[in-house]
Amino acid sequence: MPWQEVSTVQLREEFIALAEQDGANVRQLCKRYGISPSTAYKWLGRHRKGEALSDRSRRPHASPERSEEALERAILAVRDAHPAWGARKIKHRLEGAGHAMPAASTVHAILARHGRISVPTDATRSTYQRFEHLAPNDLWQMDFKGHFALRSGRCHPLTILDDHSRYSLCLAACVEQSRQTVQAHLTATFRRYGVPWRMTMDNGPPWGSHGRTYTRLDVWLMKQGVRVGHSRPYHPQTQGKDERFHRTLQVELLQGRTFEDASATQRAFDHWRSVYNHQRPHEALAMHVPAQRYCAALREYQDRPPAPDYDDPQRVRRVQDGGLVTWKGHDYSVGTAFIGEPVIVRATTDERVMAVYWSSVLIARLNLTEHTSQFGRGLA
Repeated sequence: MPWQEVSTVQLREEFIALAEQDGANVRQLCKRYGISPSTAYKWLGRHRKGEALSDRSRRPHASPERSEEALERAILAVRDAHPAWGARKIKHRLEGAGHAMPAASTVHAILARHGRISVPTDATRSTYQRFEHLAPNDLWQMDFKGHFALRSGRCHPLTILDDHSRYSLCLAACVEQSRQTVQAHLTATFRRYGVPWRMTMDNGPPWGSHGRTYTRLDVWLMKQGVRVGHSRPYHPQTQGKDERFHRTLQVELLQGRTFEDASATQRAFDHWRSVYNHQRPHEALAMHVPAQRYCAALREYQDRPPAPDYDDPQRVRRVQDGGLVTWKGHDYSVGTAFIGEPVIVRATTDERVMAVYWSSVLIARLNLTEHTSQFGRGLA
């Protein structure tokens, strides 16, 4: 994507954050962001010298003076800019801007004294450690947040979150929830950040089928080498980090606001996503921001991924209309998601049963005695 998309400053910030990570491939990132290496190294050089990335000021909301009055002004300015942030986040943000900060309880007291807090904030909450994957791009979580009304139409926010870093990879203002829309946003996300090893999503449309059968979106992801997982029905905690992201989005951006249309919503999403990734301290990350924990995946998106390579062409069948394969003169169902795909039929330890694989994934079992099949996810 070129610099002009979203906003120049946000793209420069995002590019620099990814390029500064250990082991980052700067030239690969240049290709993904649609800029030349000379442009990239120019902005990296300016960033390392502490120079501004645009004409817009990058100084903190208030000058880091040491007087109590100036400090209070700075605290209140951050709170007014981010009304959902509590004392811990404000303290950490201002410390990063060069202020000598008091304890979070003192920040909380300043906010309360000036009427900025009416409920307990994160200064008084206990913290706990959630499970997370060990490295960026080990697992991405994907979901649609509940839709909301616009002045013109409805918005279905599509969200994709990196499990390790909580980095928001995609926040899209969609007008519907079709597979084609999801694939288009995933393609753009893969082109920008690379391809993860695993993705998990729930069981609703367009990516789930009540947890039982593969979908066309599953197969599309599997062609990119992504292992696909789905939460158990009625267990949203499997998508816990993305669900928590949805609550943060609701409180910090959507609550009490109405947007004109999807375009206006997307502009607001783009700005908030940049703040979330690069400015908002995250308690589960020891008050780091997600961008400090995230680095782009090395695996590239493939426009035309190769077909599975099988060792015995005589056992290969192409899935026909209706999701059928023919074996020994009989038709068996293996799932409509695989229509047009080559699969291989292999023997099992039971001579009455054959196993059907797409690539290395078991997708069906054929009962040669009853001429029936069992197909879908979770076959062992």
